[in-house]
Amino acid sequence: MSISNLKTAASLTKRETTISIGIIALLFFIFGFLSWINAILIPYFKMAFSLTHFQSYLVAFAFYIAYFVMSVPSSYLLKSQGFKKGMMIGFIALALGTFIFIPAAITRTYEFFLIGLFTIGIGLAILQTAANPYITILGPKERAAQRISIMGICNKFAGIIAPILFAAAVLRPGDGDVVDLDRVVIPYAVVSIAMLLIGIGVRYSPLPELNTDEESEEMAASNSTKTSVLQFPHLVLGAIAIFIHVGAQVISIDTIIPYAQSMGLSLNEAKVFPSYTLAMAIIGYCFGISVIPRFISQTNMLRAVTILGIVLSLLIVFVKGEVTILGHTTDISIWFIVLLGISNSLTWAGIWPLALDGLGRFTKVGASLLIMGLCGNALLPLVYGHFADTHSLREAYWVLVPCYLYLIYYAVYGHKIRKWSL
Repeated sequence: MSISNLKTAASLTKRETTISIGIIALLFFIFGFLSWINAILIPYFKMAFSLTHFQSYLVAFAFYIAYFVMSVPSSYLLKSQGFKKGMMIGFIALALGTFIFIPAAITRTYEFFLIGLFTIGIGLAILQTAANPYITILGPKERAAQRISIMGICNKFAGIIAPILFAAAVLRPGDGDVVDLDRVVIPYAVVSIAMLLIGIGVRYSPLPELNTDEESEEMAASNSTKTSVLQFPHLVLGAIAIFIHVGAQVISIDTIIPYAQSMGLSLNEAKVFPSYTLAMAIIGYCFGISVIPRFISQTNMLRAVTILGIVLSLLIVFVKGEVTILGHTTDISIWFIVLLGISNSLTWAGIWPLALDGLGRFTKVGASLLIMGLCGNALLPLVYGHFADTHSLREAYWVLVPCYLYLIYYAVYGHKIRKWSL
């Protein structure tokens, strides 16, 4: 496809922009559904295969390490095939990954499940590499965090219902600590077919192709000496921030069910806690949409939520006491994990536009570098799992403290750096 046939964000009509945002919102819903279902897959597989905490978090590792492997190739795929055809390929990968769950369940093979999760991660890496630049450039830069917040609501709402739907499909009240892997066959067969159909629909949808290689004359002049995305410190530091943020976010969601079970709750009762955390994230997104940029800039909001993150992390490890909230009798620390949803909600929305600012023709590869940062979802939960096995589930949450300290650094200073100093 020639560059002359591509539409830029500035040339889109209001109707085209609305349709584009609607399609991207659907993508973010799918991202959330397939990503946050890991919160219940981890304890589910832990019981089914009698795994340690570390082994069970290989679910997150297999899923998210695909982002590291596929993020940069995704940018070249989108460049050669175009956005819509590239996204269709991403959906085909999703369909293949969910289909692999069927023979994995029939043969009772944990490794097959991990292969399926890795394949799903490949598909999502392609789709997110396309979707995030779309929503960043579809409108004024100063409202990018607001648009990303709307996408976040779609993502987190899907995350709320995903564990509940999975539990309804595969768990029974009398199961106890015994799970039946055969019950995942039909749900994942349905999801596989749905991914294929949606992929075809996106390929032939009105969603326009975008040319992210264009840049203004002023930006081209300022970037004329740049030959690599690694020459943009604010981008590199932003990718590290994404790595840390997503890892901390996944820890707060994917570990909360086992943490609740350690307090004596059954899986059927504990399964709702990821939904509570994600509900807090939606509240955070709604707040962000209401006040950014009218009352507070997206940068100052990033500073505020990262400071909140460090406060809540310290409360998790230091404050103890039994409470009954929403009918659950637990230690109060679990509710600080739930509240981390508010802190995590606006962190991604704050980092992304700051990291991509001023990249011009490097935007697509820069976005790929940020997507590569999603491998933090793969590695940090394993670190948590190691400390959970060697110390305790509660003490393992110390992992969050250095994470939020770095995020505060990026929000206050790191995003301003435009030149590496000797």
